[in-house]
Amino acid sequence: MLKNKRRRIYLWTVALVCAGGVSFPAHAQESVYDDQGKRNPFIPLLTQDGRAIQPEKKKEVSAEGALSLEGIIYDKYDLSYAIVNGEVVKIGDEVGGYQILSIEQDRVVFIRGGQTKVITLQKED
Repeated sequence: MLKNKRRRIYLWTVALVCAGGVSFPAHAQESVYDDQGKRNPFIPLLTQDGRAIQPEKKKEVSAEGALSLEGIIYDKYDLSYAIVNGEVVKIGDEVGGYQILSIEQDRVVFIRGGQTKVITLQKED
């Protein structure tokens, strides 16, 4: 009796699917994660055997010469760092076609082709 009931349910299910009474999506819509230039949090940092993976750094394509000073970590002994265009940089590094000449408490001096450019850190209210 139970076998017959299962068989009838199975046959009705097959009949509904074939008749179009039950539909399944032909394909699932694929979603794409936009990491906005940052590390994708869905990619693991360790391999299965425990070794660290160095994620590839994506460099944003910015207009040549466009510099955005976002922060300064100042040290009076010339171990200062700045955050420029989303990258942590130090004296001598290049960013946006400019080389960093000096990092001061509230500004960074850049040089390119003998011309200097000074960007002052904007303080938040």
